[in-house]
Amino acid sequence: MASRLRRPNLASAFWHVRDALVTALSKDHGVHPYAKWGGAFWRLLSLADLGVRPEHAGAVMAAEQTLDWVASPTRLAVIHKRRIAGRVRRCASQEGRTLQACIDVGLRADPRLDVLAESLVETQWPDGGWNCDRKPHVTHSSFNETWGPILGLARYGEVDAASRGAEFLLEHQVAYSHRTGEPAHPTILRLRYPAYWHYDLLAGLRTVAASAGMGDARLEKPLDALEERQHADGTWHVEGKWWKAPGSKGSNVEVVDWGRDANEFLTEQAEGVLRAAGRQ
Repeated sequence: MASRLRRPNLASAFWHVRDALVTALSKDHGVHPYAKWGGAFWRLLSLADLGVRPEHAGAVMAAEQTLDWVASPTRLAVIHKRRIAGRVRRCASQEGRTLQACIDVGLRADPRLDVLAESLVETQWPDGGWNCDRKPHVTHSSFNETWGPILGLARYGEVDAASRGAEFLLEHQVAYSHRTGEPAHPTILRLRYPAYWHYDLLAGLRTVAASAGMGDARLEKPLDALEERQHADGTWHVEGKWWKAPGSKGSNVEVVDWGRDANEFLTEQAEGVLRAAGRQ
């Protein structure tokens, strides 16, 4: 286990950076809610991660646009018909993260969240997760499509379904193959911020912390791995990114520049996990 390091308190300038990011993310960029990364869905996730106050105007606007798309009865009906070899194949991260973020920004009373929660529970796979893979022989859930629904259902209070999902992650020690004990993917231990829909070591630990808690012995290995990635100054650093800076050409262009501040947000999340595990 790595020794714990302390870091200085946040400078006041950092909070101004956070406010500037919130302002930029609160604007309607006039694209489909799922357009990467300027759509309302992605901006809602980031605003929730940044801890905006309940019913923040920008977050509510992003949530309404997202729910108009995600919770559409027509859309959900099509998804539920996508049953192949006895399993509904869906990008459940969309409904799961919407559920989580909407509750985080204060919209728990919206009846569309009940619809999303019921849909996720109804289509949960036997191993506790979800998967969008349409190949009939695929019967193992996907990390990428499972962590969002767990977060959403845990926030919603659907304890049984969230616990089943968390058990799927715990059976894999969060980030490792249940067959070989090696990392489940070559990049799964690399930390990034924002994570968007991508699963990694920290996303998995945060998901377990929010659902099953941190008392399971199977968390020792991934927690050690997280501590080992801490730098000498007491922070964690992003190890690659899923986004391009505003104004870039091509896909995956952000509406804000996370820049070096991403390390601070990543560090907040890592510290939160270790506190929950009693390691800090």
